[in-house]
Amino acid sequence: MTKLQAFIIPVTPFQQNCSLVFDEARKIGAIVDPGGDVPSILEAIGQSGITIEKILLTHGHIDHAGGAAELREKLGVPIEGPHTEDLFLLETLAQTGAQYGMTDARPVTPDRWLKEGDGVTIGDLAFAVYEAPGHTPGSVVFFNADSRFALVGDVLFKGSIGRTDFPRGDHATLIRSIKEKLYPLGDDVVCLPGHGQPCQIGEERLSNPFLAD
Repeated sequence: MTKLQAFIIPVTPFQQNCSLVFDEARKIGAIVDPGGDVPSILEAIGQSGITIEKILLTHGHIDHAGGAAELREKLGVPIEGPHTEDLFLLETLAQTGAQYGMTDARPVTPDRWLKEGDGVTIGDLAFAVYEAPGHTPGSVVFFNADSRFALVGDVLFKGSIGRTDFPRGDHATLIRSIKEKLYPLGDDVVCLPGHGQPCQIGEERLSNPFLAD
């Protein structure tokens, strides 16, 4: 049986969870949210022995997408995601990076924009795509049903949720995304967020102070 594996590569001053997600049987993987520190990402790939076939973006913020253009050039692989609503963020990555001293950030256009109902593959692993706006208008979540595993970007964190004070963020929309898109996936689903430790949907539904009804 195909088995999903993942490990985190912390990048940028924001300690963002860039991750390498791979099909253990075939040793084929994807880099998710390469926000920067591309040499560190390439070193981790080399040490892993995994063949990278694509880059996935959950949303367009600098700490998630700032290294995507460079990494695509280095690896020669396509970028998939996020939703087109995050185009305004991806177009201004260089300017945003300069504000934070991240001078290597470059604007990027994905090879494939994603929307609700799309699917992506990593080796033989299949992920369903869900639109989950609120943190950004074009945030997406990737869900692998077989492994009960979701890549959620900055939608949901352990004990917290994504910020909504950035341009085009909206708190009510984010809460609705969590409750209407993540909750139905199941309480047993483990989420890998963009920062911090993994969390489980059921635990967050019961104890996350931002999600109390």
